[in-house]
Amino acid sequence: MSETQAITQDQQGPKDHWIETQKGRLFARSWGPDVPQGAASAMSEAAARRAPIILLHDSLGCVALWGAFPQTLARATNRCVIAYDRAGFGASGARTDRLTASFVRDEARHDVPALCNQLGIDRFVAFGHSVGGGMAIECAAQHPQRCAALVTEAAQTFAEDRTLAGIRAAREQFRDPAQFARLARYHGEKTQWVLDAWIETWLSPEFADWSLDTVLPRVQCATLAIHGSLDEYGTRVHPETIAARVSGPARAAIMDGVRHVPHREQEAQVAAMVAEFLQGIAG
Repeated sequence: MSETQAITQDQQGPKDHWIETQKGRLFARSWGPDVPQGAASAMSEAAARRAPIILLHDSLGCVALWGAFPQTLARATNRCVIAYDRAGFGASGARTDRLTASFVRDEARHDVPALCNQLGIDRFVAFGHSVGGGMAIECAAQHPQRCAALVTEAAQTFAEDRTLAGIRAAREQFRDPAQFARLARYHGEKTQWVLDAWIETWLSPEFADWSLDTVLPRVQCATLAIHGSLDEYGTRVHPETIAARVSGPARAAIMDGVRHVPHREQEAQVAAMVAEFLQGIAG
């Protein structure tokens, strides 16, 4: 039995994994549907036939910062859910290099395939939050045979003025030692690198022209673009652009009164939206 089969068929509760890449070891965690004992056999077999959901975190995120959402999503969709810490984040290996302007594309080109290959994943659903949404879009575009569906949440499609203003405001907030210490609970000695990788990259002249305009038309799978109406890092132009520009069937879902982290603010609602979206997805 492959590792992926063990994840989807037998798993009750989270399971940890280590992924070897050129950047070092990446930490990953998977969650099964965790169904009631009496229904476990039939439901686990159904889950095994469905493509797992791969979660791609935001610029300051990591596996731990997804909170209870991965388990909630696994139960709602009856699919395995897998989250991982990008190189330099969370429990993954540290980095000292500076991110290049191609880091969004490169994540989909190198590390996501390494994760899939080492866990034996043939097809997957890409779910990305914030910059992870851009990475999920790149995954769908670069791996059309493997990506069964795409979900973006609070994603950016270009460096919007509102996005950059929010990053500048956050830069000032993290000068507060208490704010820095809260982030350090998740990233430890890597915390300054994590902050610099976000702030310095997005505010650099090299990143000013970054856009997914040429990538979106290459997305062939069904797409759901979730966005909060009060998102402080981007307007609704992003989900509307995603829905309008991808080649496959797509829709934008604007959540009223929600800010930049819908899965934290409205966990059950987001999980239910994704579950409904995936009901019609083969694989």
